[in-house]
Amino acid sequence: MSRDAYTSTQKFLHWALFVLVVLLYALTYGEDLLPRGDPTVDAVWRLHISFGLLLAALVFWRVVLRGMRGAPRLPADMPAPERSAARVGHLALYALLVAIPVLGILLTWFRGDALSFFGLFTVPAPFAPDRATARTIRELHLLCANGILVVAGIHALAALYHHFVRRDTILTRMLPGHR
Repeated sequence: MSRDAYTSTQKFLHWALFVLVVLLYALTYGEDLLPRGDPTVDAVWRLHISFGLLLAALVFWRVVLRGMRGAPRLPADMPAPERSAARVGHLALYALLVAIPVLGILLTWFRGDALSFFGLFTVPAPFAPDRATARTIRELHLLCANGILVVAGIHALAALYHHFVRRDTILTRMLPGHR
């Protein structure tokens, strides 16, 4: 099902995921500013896991909503190559948004750590720690995390192009208040 505008829930999820991705990056690279052995590093790691689990839940909600409601129609005058690029770009964003938290969960478990969601509940690792597997998963997790920055950057540039050059509603239909 396709409509001319995103719902307020779809807009909320879009911007919440954006904020969470930025926050998770800040936590990851902010940790590097702390001295080795600083107990704050453990707190940052726990926050990263908790916000990563929140990201996973919101991504799941967004994917279900997208499946149920679809997305607004693209402008009728949009050239076919742009339509294809938009579809591929959105597919890449969704794939990365699913892959990153799944890899993060697996990484945590293969390191031998439990998943804790802000201390509200804990899910123990279902298997024994495996450093080699954890290392491989960590590399994939980082690759996907860096990939989402590239894809999201292109996504943002495309939205700005549509807003300032083509002067269509591609950007504004994702902004609060637009119907």
